[in-house]
Amino acid sequence: MGVKSFIAMAILAVAPQMVWAHAHFVASTPAPGAVVERTPDKLTLRVTEGLEPIYSKLVLLDAAGQTVSTGVSSLVPGDDKTLALPIDRQLAPGVYTARWQVLSKDGHKTQGSWSFTVRP
Repeated sequence: MGVKSFIAMAILAVAPQMVWAHAHFVASTPAPGAVVERTPDKLTLRVTEGLEPIYSKLVLLDAAGQTVSTGVSSLVPGDDKTLALPIDRQLAPGVYTARWQVLSKDGHKTQGSWSFTVRP
């Protein structure tokens, strides 16, 4: 096999993965299932693909499923794969769920959630 053929096959093998990639969960703060001693300053979500900021959001819900009033989620400056939600108030002890919905730059929507606990 020639070098050109090898390169062409390598591109064809990788291209479908790039075209069909979705933004999947990589990490968060607090981590899923974490128990924290105090209210975090912000929540962060890191995903595998670059995001369209205007169509991507992160919200915080209390144990009753009600939206907790916080700041507005936005991309971390200089990092199109990390979404942050500032928490500008003290959270009461309890279980909270961070729910996210994002649109990756390739046009695919994904969503998910994770929970953490604020210790009394």
